[in-house]
Parts: sequence; C-alpha cells; structure tokens
Amino acid sequence: MAHIITAVIGSGVLSLAWSVAQLGWVGGPAAMVFFAGVTAVQSSLIADCYISHDPERGVVRNRSYVDAVRLYLGEKSHLFCGFFLNFSLFGTGVVYTLTSATSMRAIQRSNCYHRDGHDAPCSVGGDGYYMLLFGLAQVVLSQIPGFHEMAGLSFFAAVMSFFYAFVGVGLGAAKVIANGVIMGGIGGIPMVSTPQKVWRVSQALGDILFAYPFSLVLLEIEDTLRSPPPENETMKTATRASIVITAFFYLCCGCLGYAAFGDGTPGNLLTGFGFYEPYWLIDLANLCIVLHLLGGYQVYTQPVFGFADRHFGGAAAEVPVLGARRVNVFRLCFRTAYVAATTALAVWFPYFNQVIGLLGAFTFWPLAIYFPVEMYLARNKVTPWTKQWLAIHGFSSVCLLISAFASVGSAVGVFGSETS
Repeated sequence: MAHIITAVIGSGVLSLAWSVAQLGWVGGPAAMVFFAGVTAVQSSLIADCYISHDPERGVVRNRSYVDAVRLYLGEKSHLFCGFFLNFSLFGTGVVYTLTSATSMRAIQRSNCYHRDGHDAPCSVGGDGYYMLLFGLAQVVLSQIPGFHEMAGLSFFAAVMSFFYAFVGVGLGAAKVIANGVIMGGIGGIPMVSTPQKVWRVSQALGDILFAYPFSLVLLEIEDTLRSPPPENETMKTATRASIVITAFFYLCCGCLGYAAFGDGTPGNLLTGFGFYEPYWLIDLANLCIVLHLLGGYQVYTQPVFGFADRHFGGAAAEVPVLGARRVNVFRLCFRTAYVAATTALAVWFPYFNQVIGLLGAFTFWPLAIYFPVEMYLARNKVTPWTKQWLAIHGFSSVCLLISAFASVGSAVGVFGSETS
C-alpha cells in the first residue's frame, strides 16, 4: 500500500483547493468523487491483467503496463501506449521537480515573513537553484535498481505525505473557524469573461485528473506482491483502501482550502501564503513535501529505468565505485541523463498549476480509460454491440470528452503563461 499512497498522494493534492475554487461548491467535490470512482474502476480492470493464460506459454505475468497492452491488444497498441506512458512518466518527474522547488522556496519565504512581517517583500529569487538541488538528489536515488529495493523509501514517502496532508487539513479548518464563515460560492471564482471561466474550469479538471490515476505504475507495484492470496485480489484490496483514504484527504484539503480563502485561494495550498503562522509548522510541512517527492519521483521513474535496463543495459560494463561496490555504466549514464532532462524542462516551464493540468488531461483518457477498457473487452471476449459493450464504450466516450476539454484549457494556460 505504501507504493500506492506514494504514487497517488503527490504534488496534485496541493492544487485541489484552487481546483475547487474554479469549479465551485457543487462542481469541485463532485469532480473529485467522480474521478475517485473512475480510478477505482480502471485500477481494478488493470489488476486483473497481471496474470494471463496463454495456450502456448502457459501462465504469463505482465510485469508492466506496456507488457499487458502488447499481450492483449497487439504491437500497434503497444507503441501508442509506450508513447503516452513515457510522456506521462517523464512529465510527472517534471512536475515533482517543480513542486519540490516551490516548497523549498516557501520555507525561506516563511522564515522571512516571520522575521520581517507579513508585508515584507521577501523575494528569494527564482526556483532554478532549488530544482538543481532536487535533481542532484535524484541522480543519487535513481541508482536504486528497481521497485523491489525501494520499499523502505516508499514507506517513508507515504508517511511524509500523510503528515503534510494532515497539516493542510488542520490549517484550513483552523482558518475557517477563525473566519467564522465558510467562504466561496456555488459557481466558483467569477471571471471577467466567459472564455476565461471556461479555460479555468478546464484547467481545474486537468489538475484533478492528474491527482488521481496511477495506472501507469500499477502492474509494477503488483509485481512486488507475493501469493497466496492471488496478486490481483491483494492489489484490488490495497487499491480500494488507498483510493478511499486518498479521496478523503483530497476532499478535506480541497474543500477546507476553498472554505478558508474563497476567491483568494492560492494555486498551491501550502506555499501560497494564505497561511503564515505557525511558521515552523508550515516549514515542516513543506519539508515533508520535498521528502515525499524524493520517493514519489522514483516511483514514477523506475518503470522507465526498468525498461531501459531490460532492453539496453544487460551487456553494459560495470565499474567499481566506493570500494567493492560496482555500478552498471549504462544505468549510471542513462538515469543521470534522464534526471537532467526532467530538471532542465522544469526550469524552462515553471508553471505549476498549468503544467499539472496539461499533463493530467492529455494522458488521462488513453492510459486510465482507453487501454484498460480495451484490455478488459479483449480479456473477457465481450461481444461487440451488446449492452455491456455499449455501456463500456459510452463510459469511455464521456471520459474522452472530459479529457479533451481539460487538455485544451490547460494548453492555453501553459503556453499563455510562457508567452506572457
């Protein structure tokens, strides 16, 4: 369960109060509950794809998402899946780098506000320096061979995520009590024009989409389980429990943040400085965010590293490092270059909410809906044009429309920010 919590509760939780502020008191909570249900359904479909029975090869274990797509849907689908999967994994690394830098800068600013007053300028420069520090730490952590060796890191990261989520909920509740009124409105933050409101709503949906699905690493996590009981049953139980816990924290963080700040809700709940005191608690929460993201980054990059090792790193030379320890040269070079690439892109596009929305919207439908649904239909040999087939494709089509709507608005946000 630690792997799942680490994968799901990440940088996305920090933008949920802003998302609720755009959607309002009806649309915001409804969207979070809806996508929690979608995540529960698609994760259950994928969990059943771990083991398949082939007439020629017998029992086949699909140890990754792309392996399952290749087996059930063929080579062409495998290529499309690989593109979306690697785009999503790489993009998540970029977002985690952005978030860590924002939290590190917030610690400095929090101390400055406490020392010089809440109206002090407290300008600490850009985030590039902090992104480089996070990237250097990931160069070291990226040498962890694979998922089986990072159970301790995932557990530690999960504990950190619970801590800062509790802090966000507690500070939001305290501010609502201090205000004496629940702020916000049914329709969310009003905008000067309808197109602006539409883009904000679409971007908010993209943020929520990014916060939930973890299908891209589900089978890698399932591969670390032992049987009996069957791996898919254990995975379904752990997934359901994790989604319930996650949805509870998401609703609390999102709704209490909006209730506390109303139209002034910041894009990042713990770094937007609606909260100034107690400064030491805000510093500690931001430190926990950074520590959690150190592990979360690895959860989302290990599938890429594992694929590269299996296909290109088997015959690479090894060199001695730190005495008797030997390091695979290909692993060292490829993983270092990968971390450097995510760090460089984060420095280039430092737009937290817009990047989260674009990444979540663009990859949600193909990875979280289309491929799981098609694998389910192929695995269970569902007859076309039956009621079950039509219902499943209707569900997929609705999710496609939502994903397309969120993608357009988030793209406007990202490239509009870059242009300005």
